[in-house]
Amino acid sequence: MRLHLLLASAAAVVMAAPAMVQPASAQTQPQATAATAPMQDVVVDEGVLRPLQIAVVPFTGQNGPQISNVISGNLKRSGFFDPLNPASFIETGLTLANAPNFPQWTSIGAQAVLYGGVTPRADGRVDVGFRLYDPYRQCQLVSYQFTATSEQWRRIAHKISDVIYQRMTGEAGFFDSRVLFVSESGTQLNKLSRLTIVDQDGYNPVFLTQGDEIIMSPRFSASNPDEVTYVALGKDYSRIYLYNLSTGRRESLGEFDGQVLAPRFSNDGTKIAFSIIRGGNTDVYVMNLRTRQLSRLTSDPGIDTSPSFSPDGGQIVFTSDRSGSARLYTMRADGSGQRAISRGGGSYTAPAWSPRGDLIAFTKQSGGRFHIGVMKSDGTGERILSSSYFEEGPSWAPNGRYIAFARQTPGGDTRLWTVDLSGRVVAQAGYDGRGSDPAWSGLLDAPPASLGIGQGADSCPA
Repeated sequence: MRLHLLLASAAAVVMAAPAMVQPASAQTQPQATAATAPMQDVVVDEGVLRPLQIAVVPFTGQNGPQISNVISGNLKRSGFFDPLNPASFIETGLTLANAPNFPQWTSIGAQAVLYGGVTPRADGRVDVGFRLYDPYRQCQLVSYQFTATSEQWRRIAHKISDVIYQRMTGEAGFFDSRVLFVSESGTQLNKLSRLTIVDQDGYNPVFLTQGDEIIMSPRFSASNPDEVTYVALGKDYSRIYLYNLSTGRRESLGEFDGQVLAPRFSNDGTKIAFSIIRGGNTDVYVMNLRTRQLSRLTSDPGIDTSPSFSPDGGQIVFTSDRSGSARLYTMRADGSGQRAISRGGGSYTAPAWSPRGDLIAFTKQSGGRFHIGVMKSDGTGERILSSSYFEEGPSWAPNGRYIAFARQTPGGDTRLWTVDLSGRVVAQAGYDGRGSDPAWSGLLDAPPASLGIGQGADSCPA
């Protein structure tokens, strides 16, 4: 991990990238029902964080300035970057054919300089090339190119943001992803809930259901970002649905004797764990999606719910009140070896296993407040990241560094928020409407396999 290098100074960052460009394609996204969302301020409220000052020069060509704005917003929200005001730039007119005038960038404190351009192709698509330079070491950190349709400019901006984030931190990015959640409208007595999907920065929201059912517990498949599951409550039924985002096909898992709750995919997408309320008891079950065989994993006379698979599929964490108060338990994927792992006071709910496998996020209620926290998979190392009047439902970003959750203020609406693992970077999510129960997707595409490190004549030395 190179985060400490990023936070110290760009002069300490050791990277390289090619002078030649390599094309990559972007995928088409669903048609948006809304096009704008406000920029949100990031609050750094604990400790000392020195974001890297990066100059994001407006890209040239069609939608170039808009691409730069999206990149700047993404990098700022991460908490690791401080994009400089373009009004402070001395050098103008940078193109992909030129290297920056390094003294003009160091004089304004830029520790990295990003610029690029959009070039039309004969087939109607566009090439979006970009370069990232270290002006202090006077060498190139990244040079790359994506190819897409002109309508996909926002998607390309997210992919460029991921490349910059990864090259400067050593960790995978998370910007080319989406968030699934329950959007809310209407009054408390006549509330409308709809399954909604949105880009991670809050743009391009799309309603996936019509509001004629109560929607709960939406979740992505880790193996297929187009496959989701959720619970729908009607007047006389509760059902778990599988929904394909590409085709719009919706399929019920079947009818169960009891109310179903909290479905969650296994990482390989072959199973779903969920709970069934039956005969006054709530237990965890697992269904094999290929055979539709159902297996009961718990049988204690209490509430066992909110199962979440470990990334390797070998364990499940869940909530149980079998000891008198809600605590976190783990068990093997076949239901054996059940044991409590949470040790603190208060009630623990809504566990979510990190995609890295090292941490479990949770909601905790104690001291008259709600908290979002993390602990190691054995229950040690508990840390509270965020606290307020009410917050719940943590969901991990694909890189395992950020967590989305829902927060409500006294007498106010429920909104989507994010917090990083340090607890220092807390921000309201970009979506400006009411929402709860967020689920963060994986990256929509795998990141570039190689940027040709060290191949360019002006590449930074390794």
